[in-house]
Amino acid sequence: MKAFLDTSVLVATFYAHHEFHRPSIDLFLRFKKNQTCCGAHSLAEVYSSLTGRTGRDRVSGDEAMLFLGDIRERLTIVSLDVQEYFKAIEASSALGIAGGAIYDALLAHCAIKAKAEVIYTWNAKDFTRLGREIAARVKAPAG
Repeated sequence: MKAFLDTSVLVATFYAHHEFHRPSIDLFLRFKKNQTCCGAHSLAEVYSSLTGRTGRDRVSGDEAMLFLGDIRERLTIVSLDVQEYFKAIEASSALGIAGGAIYDALLAHCAIKAKAEVIYTWNAKDFTRLGREIAARVKAPAG
């Protein structure tokens, strides 16, 4: 089985005190690199999330880069070329997707490109509205 990990799973993997840490890290460690992937844009989202928090949850850029290195080692990073990017936005527009939801749509299209059978996310509702092909693959990590 090929799995795609959404940014929400990756962020929960990093924080040991996160309510979804255990099922997220179990998932992160379960698969081999050729069996699991994430979207290239998730790297920026993870970096933004880790370095943009307040208080004890905020990490330095160097710490965030170490975690991004772990992601790069463990997961296949999938990106869309210009034509795929445009088609993903066009398909999203046809579904009425607007605003920041386009970023979830782009990640979902990375999952399709990678032929992922399942998209693991803690934000299922954000992905299930992206059409049947995507909705059929969405799952929350077991927890």
